Amino acid sequence: MPKSVAELPRQVREELTSRLRRNRRAFRAEDVQVVEGPLLKRAVGASALGNCMEWFDFGVYSYLAATLGKVFFPGASPGAQLISSFATFAAAFVVRPLGGLVFGPLGDRLGRQKVLATTMIMMAIGTFVIGIIPSYSTIGIAAPILLLLARMIQGFSTGGEYGGATTFVAEYSPDRRRGFLSSWLDFGTFVGYALGSALVTVLNLALSDADMLAWGWRIPFLIAGPLGVIGLYMRLRLEESPAFQQQLDEHEKGLAQESAGTEFRTIVREHWRPLLICMGLVLLYNVTNYMVTGFLPTYQTETLGRSSGSADVMVLIGMVWIVVLITFLGRLSDRVGRRPVYAVSAVAMIILAVPSFLLIKTAGTWAPICGVLILSTLLAGFAAPSAATLPALFPTAVRYAAMGIGFNIAVSAFGGTTPLVTEALINITGNDMMPAYYLILAGVIGLVTVRFLPESAQVPLHGSQPMVGSTEERSELISTSKDLYHVEQASGAR
Repeated sequence: MPKSVAELPRQVREELTSRLRRNRRAFRAEDVQVVEGPLLKRAVGASALGNCMEWFDFGVYSYLAATLGKVFFPGASPGAQLISSFATFAAAFVVRPLGGLVFGPLGDRLGRQKVLATTMIMMAIGTFVIGIIPSYSTIGIAAPILLLLARMIQGFSTGGEYGGATTFVAEYSPDRRRGFLSSWLDFGTFVGYALGSALVTVLNLALSDADMLAWGWRIPFLIAGPLGVIGLYMRLRLEESPAFQQQLDEHEKGLAQESAGTEFRTIVREHWRPLLICMGLVLLYNVTNYMVTGFLPTYQTETLGRSSGSADVMVLIGMVWIVVLITFLGRLSDRVGRRPVYAVSAVAMIILAVPSFLLIKTAGTWAPICGVLILSTLLAGFAAPSAATLPALFPTAVRYAAMGIGFNIAVSAFGGTTPLVTEALINITGNDMMPAYYLILAGVIGLVTVRFLPESAQVPLHGSQPMVGSTEERSELISTSKDLYHVEQASGAR
């Protein structure tokens, strides 16, 4: 925390001043929460592992889309197989909002930790089951039905996963480092995707097409079982977030008695503006995310005619680049603010979407890789501030539920459908540049949303105490609050 009032960022000074006016005094030791380092590391690590596991499955499914189409929809044409595979993938997103509506209010009433443990084991079960479903040639129409059910279990559980994980980490993070620490959640996202896609790439190189179609595709899904057990163990060892515990201590009776329906109506009625901002930012992030991670591998093989090996390696390079960038950009958002990072990235996407896809379409190796790296850099710019920005839009009492509603509706409507919609647009128009135009539209919507986004860098979360990482930082903040309180008193006296 800056040592003088003059060094405070404007948004921090305004928030601290508001709290000092309500308290009618400077901060005391009991007004500032100190988070211990080991506890913070466990919270970030266990939360990131859930994202890692979710996106491990996503990377596997994306890279195996064509194979799964042949296994579960063998009677269709290649194009119909691909669309059927993407449609099954998108079906999981239909139930995501339902998962958010169920798990969100539970997380606000029972605690973030309990719900996150539940979503972890459900994700593991849904993914593992896909690996043991017999093929269409063995059990007929029951095979795609079972695949659909497994995907819906995954979708329902992930409806409570990201909103809960971002809420949990944001409520544990010191205010000055929330962008950096929260960016580790999406670091886990892209590590999971990279691991899943790398595993499929290795299997494609090691196995024949016949072996991959017969049994090789099952291996990545079966790995989810052990990963889920590890993740569950880590999450069961976590303590509840300080912000939730404070909220529970102050309003325990009210929280316990408020129904999910009442909380939903409260969110829509009283928090509709931040809810729309949340959905706009999620649209921007997830259209780009699912375009790069979910659609691009298949686009290169089915539309551009590249080998699956070269297409997979190109996208994998992009994922590794995002992993390198994301925590750096998260730290940058703590220093310059969330809004500048979002705004610059959105403008860049509007300008660079078409050139990126022109490069991707170019024959050879280096030009397509450059196109993928440009899109990956833009994606990192949207991902890095996301987990710190979205929870800060809502107060502690409704944070988990509001995140569950806003995030999952936007992901389901715009993110998860991106591969399906883009593939359909290409088939309808015959224009293989439709993905670029779709990204431009998302960039415009995102840029408009950023215009209404309040800056939250270094600002305490709504309804939570200021969070710091050490007792020394707490003493510094208390001293700064005294100086600020004296300045406000002097200003009032004049």
